[in-house]
Formats: sequence, structure tokens, C-alpha cells
Amino acid sequence: MEEKKKQEKKLAPPTEKKAKPEKKDLGVISYDVPTPNGEKKDVLSPLPDSYSPQYVEAAWYSWWEKQGYFKPEYGVRLEPNPRGVFMMCIPPPNVTGSLHLGHALTNAIQDCLTRWHRMRGETTLWNPGCDHAGIATQVVVEKKLMRERGLSRHDLGRDQFIQEVWKWKNEKGDRIYHQLKKLGSSLDWDRACFTMDPKLSYAVQEAFIRLHEDGVIYRSKRLVNWSCTLNSAISDIEVDKKELTGRTLLPVPGYKDKVEFGVLVSFSYKIEGSDEEVIVATTRIETMLGDSAVAVHPADPRYQFGWLSCMEPCLSLYPFFLSPPGAVKITPAHDHNDYEVGNRHNLAFINILDENGLLINVPAPFLVHVFLLPSRSKDIVEPLLKPQWYVDCADMGKQAADSVREGRLKIIPDHHHKTWFNWLDNIRDWCISRQLWWGHRIPAYFVTVTDPSDMDGHYWVSGRTEEEARDKAAKRFNVSTDKITLRQDEDVLDTWFSSGIFPFSIFGWPNETQDLSVFYPGTLLETGHDILFFWVARMVMMGLKLTGKLPFKEVYLHAVVRDAHGRKMSKSLGNVIDPLDVITGISLEGLYAQLQDSNLDPVEVEKAKQGQKSDYPTGIPECGTDALRFALCAYTSQGRDINMDVNRILGYRHFCNKLWNAVKFAMRTLGDNFVPSEKSVSDRWILSRLCTAVGLCNAGFQAYDFPAITTAIYNFWLYELCDVYLESVKPVFSRAEEDSGSQSQAEVCRQTLFTCLETGLLLLAPIMPFVGEELYQRLSRRRSQDGHPSIHVTPYPETEEDVDRQMEFVMTVVRTIRSLRADYNLTKTRADCEFIHDLKHCGLIDLEKEVAKLTVKKGELEKQMDKLREKMEKSDYKEKVPVKVQDLDAEKVRRMFWNVGHSHSKNILLGSACEVCGDL
Repeated sequence: MEEKKKQEKKLAPPTEKKAKPEKKDLGVISYDVPTPNGEKKDVLSPLPDSYSPQYVEAAWYSWWEKQGYFKPEYGVRLEPNPRGVFMMCIPPPNVTGSLHLGHALTNAIQDCLTRWHRMRGETTLWNPGCDHAGIATQVVVEKKLMRERGLSRHDLGRDQFIQEVWKWKNEKGDRIYHQLKKLGSSLDWDRACFTMDPKLSYAVQEAFIRLHEDGVIYRSKRLVNWSCTLNSAISDIEVDKKELTGRTLLPVPGYKDKVEFGVLVSFSYKIEGSDEEVIVATTRIETMLGDSAVAVHPADPRYQFGWLSCMEPCLSLYPFFLSPPGAVKITPAHDHNDYEVGNRHNLAFINILDENGLLINVPAPFLVHVFLLPSRSKDIVEPLLKPQWYVDCADMGKQAADSVREGRLKIIPDHHHKTWFNWLDNIRDWCISRQLWWGHRIPAYFVTVTDPSDMDGHYWVSGRTEEEARDKAAKRFNVSTDKITLRQDEDVLDTWFSSGIFPFSIFGWPNETQDLSVFYPGTLLETGHDILFFWVARMVMMGLKLTGKLPFKEVYLHAVVRDAHGRKMSKSLGNVIDPLDVITGISLEGLYAQLQDSNLDPVEVEKAKQGQKSDYPTGIPECGTDALRFALCAYTSQGRDINMDVNRILGYRHFCNKLWNAVKFAMRTLGDNFVPSEKSVSDRWILSRLCTAVGLCNAGFQAYDFPAITTAIYNFWLYELCDVYLESVKPVFSRAEEDSGSQSQAEVCRQTLFTCLETGLLLLAPIMPFVGEELYQRLSRRRSQDGHPSIHVTPYPETEEDVDRQMEFVMTVVRTIRSLRADYNLTKTRADCEFIHDLKHCGLIDLEKEVAKLTVKKGELEKQMDKLREKMEKSDYKEKVPVKVQDLDAEKVRRMFWNVGHSHSKNILLGSACEVCGDL
């Protein structure tokens, strides 16, 4: 039972009670740290009295970077390393992006993994990069031009507009890099890549040409999702399809008032040569002008007309064809489902909309604006027939799916397998054309010989240069090059195309570079599950097709960060948290000011203010980077969304303060002349908990079980080291000051204490890099560690010895004594070896009364546990009870189990044998 209690405790996250703020002022404490950029921080001066994130996190990052600790070449060669290679590329954030909690979670996980692999002596590379974000960046610069100069991109022309985008990128585009550094991300910035850099642009061009020459990329006129505001095609999976249950008013770009959607309108088609009619209904009455047919069911007695014609109210005659029950209108040129029907039945494709969403090819009375479905950007999307470039995904999709089925690619958690297979097994061809100016211009040229038809794919050639394209065209049409006229496609490639080859384009593919041979394929891809299709699947497909290799061995997908109430982050709710505000703190008025600078309308601003006032009545306190990272890792449960409460993050700032005070005490105890021994029995605190913590941390990193890592670290530092060991050695050090004969025992304790501090900080370093470095730099060094100037290039601990059960019992006794002292108001009674005897025989307590009370308490707890377990063991419990409730139930059982065990320990100390295990 005791062993089970230990297991339950070490895996349990810190409770809300533990995370409550201490009763002290947590205002921002500022220290002057005049460290020149890139120089090492002063670690010879005494530690400040109070822990301050601002002080601790100053100067270290620039020193780490200058020393080259983030580079894979540091301390190892790029040739085969016996400890292996770890390579991971960052999901490249948009160049227009700004840090949010999703970024913070991604980078906290990726950085602690990177630091752990680096400390294990592996050749470690975490490669940074940034995406050019075609649509987002073009929109930002266009708005800036209009706001500042009253110009559109068309006023400037393509070349000058592109220059404006590059100017903006060079001035503003590295903002998110600076924010990532604030999070402590140990990326190799010398290898940072931008998807529009020449190296990556060359790779994109090469990928397109190879796929085009293989017939994988082709051109076709099909129905696409057309953005009327952007005047560009967008991907199927980028359209937010909103289901309307009735009349709905939605905002539309260019309109002051909201526009009505979702109203069902019925009208009839007259049957030619008959008094009969067919009634159909639609929420888009204007598409009647593009109808090609009406579909009816053959068994419906109302529609026994066969293949007849109907008289459309304004235009011409249409044939019937038979379909499932009911009667529906068919508009092949403006509906995705009708497009498939039109192809199967060879119907006419009547286009009634232009690229701006205006009616065309219809009588004058009907020339009005029409709108369809808002996407995530609140833009208007219309199905429109356009010639575009496509990637044939059938074979690539099958290979990507099979790589998971056959175990060559591992996706964690594996419940994403079903979604992966469903999408790839039914994948559609990928439209990669975008009618933008910012992006990788498609390296394809329309060939004019005699027939300039845009409809035939054979009139297009691809080429790395215009000369290469001309030579290809001349050879294809068997004419001399002077007979060929070329016009390069105006379109650019979908941003996800360049992102799809990111894992190898960053290393110089298609050239055989040293980095490509060492770091490709990569080890791991870590990202959010929301871009499983946008990015992950496409990287796998493109990697297999173009390199013949999977781009990585494992994919770890983390969950979505939600607010403390479980709601999705939304500006209109006022619950979007900027990680930098958590790191440095911000007042409620400061949060209000951020809302005023946003694009929310006044009504949404007021709603968001109320949300902020409710959640952060006094603003957000300064928590620091280390506490934020630790909190995000602590609550990253595989497959579960994270409900992030700022109070939890604050709780880990208090944990940092506990570390601070523990190390300060220890340094005073060790003394200025302390020299750690190289090897002794007590060097690694074989007294159970340290070895256990080391084992749990390593196992947690290997399994991507971040709560197990943070729980092990938290339990060791707070419950074992601070609450038990430090308290137990204080009397030893006190006696040593009074009695020279006790010096040898004190020296053993000093060696053990040093090992605890050193190893404990190494465990902590990947997750809390700043406070880990700050405190580690204050410790003395073993001779074997002299060559490791930073904690982040010091070997990570590994388990070498088993648990000592006797010390575990001693620690249980110490914990119980401290609890008894609090229970019986004996906090001023000295806890020496006579204390237990005093409790039992000197009249401090009524022994029989206390044993009876504990027995009753234990019985009540056991009844509660039995009742809760009975509930949890029901056959339909897993299916019917919400996951959050299941988690709460499991936590209740853990707490009850601990309380029962705690009573058991007190019984033993009070002289009663335990009825459960028989201990005395």
C-alpha cells in the first residue's frame, strides 16, 4: 500500500492549494543588471534577497547565443555522433505573426525537448524559420499603403509593390523572432530561414518543375473557392463553412450594415407544353440564373415527367434528369456538389459571377451584388470556374497513409490516426494557384505558337529560366526557338507548397549539402493538431515524393490552449493572452488599451473589457518566462485541451521563489570554501527521491509526457528536498557549529546537499532555463564539470542506483512528524530523536483518543473511496461521463488514497500497528 501511495503521489500534479499565492507583495522587483550584450552575467555577487524574474532572465540569452550553445557544432562534430542526432524544425510562424499562447506552448515543448537532447550529448539542431504568409502579408502591406499614402497595389504596379513588401518585412518581419527569444527558445539563429530567401525559393522552383515534368502537377479548369475581396482562389480546407439554421445577419466587407443570409426562397419552373410546374427552394435565389437542370426522384408521383423540358422564368429551357427524393435545382458553375453532378450528366456550366462577386451574363435587372459564405477572415467566398494548377495527390496520399499504417511514421497521440486516414484515403487534388503578387511566382509559361488557347495544358511549359522554357516549348512543338512566344503565369504558389518542402529546403535541397546529409530526415515534428492537414500531411507527401524519405520519424501533436473556463481564445471574449504580458505583467488598464488598438468593433470591445475585468480584475501579475514554460508543460496532457489559468502560472512563480530560497540557504550551509568531492556514497542522494526523479524525467521526455516531468521535478524540490531533507539537516549543521565531533556527519550532509542541488537544477534546466542557469552558476564545480561553462551544455542526469527503502521510511517519518507538530500546535517543540517518545509517553496528547479519531477518519475516507470507485468501474462510465469529470474523479481518488496513507503513518508513530499492512 505504501508503494502504491508513493506512485500516486509522484505522478500527481501540484494541487490548486499548492499554487495559491503566498501572502507577500508580488509587485515587479527591478534590479540593475548592467551586463553588456553577449557578455556573461555577474555571478560572483551575492544572490538578491528576493526572487525576481526580471533579474534572473536578464542577459543570459544573449550570452548563450554568443557562446554558440544553440549550434549543433558546439562540443561535437557533425560527423556520426555515437549518441545520435536530434533534429527538429520549427513550424515557421507567419512573418506577420505576433506571439500568442499557442506559440508559447509550441515553443515551451520544443525547447525543453531540444535542451534535453542537447544535454544528453546528441548532435542537436532546432532550426528556426519564418513563413512569407502570402495572403496575410499582402493584405497588411496593402492596408498600410492605403492608410499612409492612399494608394492601392495596382497604383504601384507589381514590381514596386513587391519592393514595398520587402521593405515592410525588413523593418517589421523579425518581431516574432525577438518574442521567441524572450521565451528562451534555443534555436540556431545562424540557420534561420525565410521561405522567400533565395535558397528556399530555388528549392520551391525545383519542386514545381520536377512535379510538373512528372505529370504530378497539371493545369485544369475547375470549380474553386474564390475570395471576392482578395480576388484569389483559396484552399478547400481553409474555408470556414458556417451552417445557418435560418435568417442570419453577417458582416460583409465593404458594407456598413450586416447582410442577410439563410432565408429560404421557393419558386417554380413551368413544364413546357403543360400546366404542370416543379417547385424548388434555395437560400441563394440569384443562382437561379445559372441553373442547368432540376433533379427529381423517379418514384415521386408528383414528378412523372421523364426527360422533359421546363421553362425557366427568365431565360431558356432545361432538361430534367432523375435523382434521389425531392426536387432540387442544379447550378454546376456555382456549387461544388452540383459541379460533380454536371460533370456526370454533361450539363451546361453557366457562369453568372465575375471575380468580384458581381453578376454577369444576365439581364440588366439582375445585375446586383451577391454573397455566399464568410471564411475565417470574414471574406466572401464564391464557387467559381477558373483554370488553375493542381497537384495530383492520389498516389502521394496513399504513401503518406501507408507510412503510418506500416509503422514507419509514428503519430502521437495515436487517436489522430483515424483523422489522418480519413483525410488521406479520400484526398482531393490540391489547388496550388493563388492570384496574388507576394509569393513564389509559378515557374510556368504559356506558349504561343499559333493557337493561344488557355484551356489546354499542353500549351504550358515549366522552366528554371525563360530560356529553358523556350527550349522546352520549341522541342515540344518541333519549331525553332524564334517561333516561340512565352508569357509567365501571373499567379503565385499556395504558401503551404513552400512550407511542404520546408524540412529539406532549409538544408539546401536539391543540392547535396553537408547539412542535408547530416540532418535530413529529421527526428521529430512537434506542432498543433489543427495543422495536421495544412502542413504535416503535405510535408510527408512532398518528402516521400521528392526525396524518397520521410521528413521525420515521429509527429507529436499538442492540444489547444483554452482559457480557465474552457473557452476557445477569442479577442471578442477578452480572453486572448499575450505571453509577454504574463512574463512581464500588465495592468487592467493596459489590457484595455490593447483592445482599443485592435480591429474589434465598439460592441465587441465593451464585451471583451467585461471579460478581462472578470478574469483579471487587478491585471496580470509578473510571472516570468520560467513559470510560464513550466505551467504550459505541466498541463500538457496528450490529447486534452489545456484550460490555462493565470493563477496556475503564478503558482509556479512561487515555486521559483522556493528554489531561490533553498539554494540561498544551501550556499550559506556549504560555505565559501566548500569543494564537492568527485565520488562518494552520498554523492547522488541515493536516499530514494533524487534517483526516482531522474528516472521519471528521462522516461517522461522519451514518452512526451510533460506532466510526468514537471510533477517529478516539483515533488522532488518542494516535497522531498525543501520540506524534508533541508529541515532534517538543519539540526546536523547546528550541532556541527557547537561540537567539532559532528563535523564529519555535517560534511556528508553537505556533499549530499550539493548533489541534490546540482542534479535538481539539471533536471529543471530544459523547462526553466533562466532560473536554472542563474542558480547553477552560483554553485561550485566538480572537476569533471569544469569543461561545462553553462548548465545547458552539461550532461543531463541518468539513473544509476536503486531506491533505498530505509531512507524512504525515514523521509515518511520526517513528513509525519512535521504534520503532527502542526496538528497539535507543537511547532516550537524541537524535532529531535526524543520527539516521538515525547508524543507517546510525556502527556502531550491523549494516545487512545487520537488513535480512535484517526481510525474513524480512515474509515470515512475508505467508504468515500469505495463509493467513488464503484461509480468509476461501471461499464458505461468511460463513454457517458465527460473527460473533465473523469479527471476530477481520478484526482479525488488520489487525494483520498494519500490521506488514508497519511493516517496510517500517524498510527505507526503513535504506537499502533496498522491493520492493513501490519507495520509497527
